[in-house]
Order: sequence, then structure tokens, then C-alpha cells
Amino acid sequence: MKKIKIIEVKSEIGAGTRGARLGVDALKTASLDKKSDYFTNYPSVEVETYNEVLFEEPQTPYAKYISTVYDTCVNVATEVAYALRNRYFPIVLAGDHSSSAGTIAGIKRVRRKKRLGVIWVDAHADIQSPYTSHSGNMHGMPLAISTGEDNIALKENDLDSETAKFWLKLKNMSFRGAKVNPADIVYIAVRDIDPPEKAVIKKFKIRNFIVPEINAKGIERIAEEALDHLWDCDNIYISFDVDSMDTNISKGTGTPVEEGLSIDQTKHLLKLLISDRRVCCFEMVEVNPTLDSENVMAEVAFDILEETTQALKDR
Repeated sequence: MKKIKIIEVKSEIGAGTRGARLGVDALKTASLDKKSDYFTNYPSVEVETYNEVLFEEPQTPYAKYISTVYDTCVNVATEVAYALRNRYFPIVLAGDHSSSAGTIAGIKRVRRKKRLGVIWVDAHADIQSPYTSHSGNMHGMPLAISTGEDNIALKENDLDSETAKFWLKLKNMSFRGAKVNPADIVYIAVRDIDPPEKAVIKKFKIRNFIVPEINAKGIERIAEEALDHLWDCDNIYISFDVDSMDTNISKGTGTPVEEGLSIDQTKHLLKLLISDRRVCCFEMVEVNPTLDSENVMAEVAFDILEETTQALKDR
């Protein structure tokens, strides 16, 4: 049986909508409503975060609050690395998706010589850089950080010195250079893709299993093909953003997108993926109860979390 450790990241500084910092507590409320002992079954740690900076105007418009995103990611990387070194399987429950760059850096700090594959279950590609981003919201940048991909060919923004300094520091977290080969990323259900991201996906031939393909082939085949695509990877990290699900479910999240996965598809997919013994870390992000009513999104997400964790324990 796997030793599991919960890593809580109550940060929302990378998002454009407020409230994701409350997502972890919303999951805990859902567990109480279900009379589940999930959160007492495993050791947990809460990562230090810095949401108070949101009361200040961002000074770096193309990568908002980038210095604080860097600090948060370093803290996340430290906790993930500590868990892995002590033979725990880290389950990261986070607010906004920017902190996943820290999760990846933490994995690679411990397993630097291991080739890491990434399965990104999300409505968004999250591979913008400060050079290409229109919003400057850093939850759209974690995979650019982890791959070191600036996408200068489609540059639209000239970076100030502060942004450039911390962007370089983010890309060099844990050690200098990229943590993930872009070709070792698999997208599932990604459907809201900006033009600069489309160029990166095309350049590196990143595999994206879109929802119509998922519906046509079925979840079992999609899971098999996703894992086969990462055949040469030693380890796999799964990042699950709840906005990968359809908007009739995913109202309680900051950036919902129509025509996503169903609840049953999501549960089945994640259970199949996490059953692969190469999977070394699982992450759930972007539950935002302030955009919801009666905590519905968190209740759905908690059911998914509980069933996925059981599949991990059973493997």
C-alpha cells in the first residue's frame, strides 16, 4: 500500500478570479458532509502562501505577482521533494494552477535523472509565457515554466527587468534548465487554446486528446493511448484541473469551458491513469467555492479525489 501525504496549497495569486484559495477547505467541507474520514487518514502539510499581495496592484503586468508566485512555487517544490524523499506519494490540493510549476520542480529535485511525463487534464493548455500572455495571469504559465518555453517567435510583450529576473528564476527552480520535455506532455480535454499556445503544441507535436475523440474512443482506450505515448518516461505526474469537466458540472471554478468531460468519464479516466505504477504524484486544482452554490463543485471534486486515491492504494 502506498504511503500518501496531502500537500495543501491555498494560493490564488496566479488566477484572474478570486476565491481559489478556499478550494482546499471546500473539499474538506465536502468530506464532512459525506461523513468521510479522508482528511484524517493521511498526514498533511499546508504550504506557506502569500495571498495578501492581492491587496496591492501588480507591478509586473505580463506576469502578475511573479515574485510571489516564485516564492510559492519554491515552497511547494520543497514540500513535494520532502514527501518523495521520505517515500510518500504526494497528493497536491492547490488553489490556482500556477503552483504546479513548483510541484514539477519538486519531483525533479529528487528524480533529476528520471524522465518525467506530464498528463495535464484541463480545459486549458497553460503554456503561455510573459512574452505572449494577454492577461498576465500566471495560472496560464506553469508548463511554459517547466519546459523553459518562452515562445519568442510569437512575442507580443517586452518584459520589464523584474519580470525577466523572476521568469528566469522560475525556469531554473531546483536546478538550471527545463524539467520536462514538451514532447512528454499529454493533454486531455484541453479545448480553450490561445494562438501562441497552438504554435507551441504544433512545434513540439504535443498530444491532445480532445473531447470528441474521447467520446468516440471511450475512456479506457484514451487512458491506454495516453500512457503508451509516455512509454519512454520513467515517472508520470498527473495534474487535474476541475475545469476539464463540462460547465454543467464545473461552475465552481474560475475559467469554465463548455463541452468538457462528464463526472463518470473523469472518475474512470483518473482511476485508470493513476493505476500505472510510474505515476508518482497527483494534483487537483482550481476548485473555487465563491463561484458556486451549495458547494457542488467541491462535492463532485471530493468524490473524484476519494475514488482516485483508492485506485492508487489498490495498485
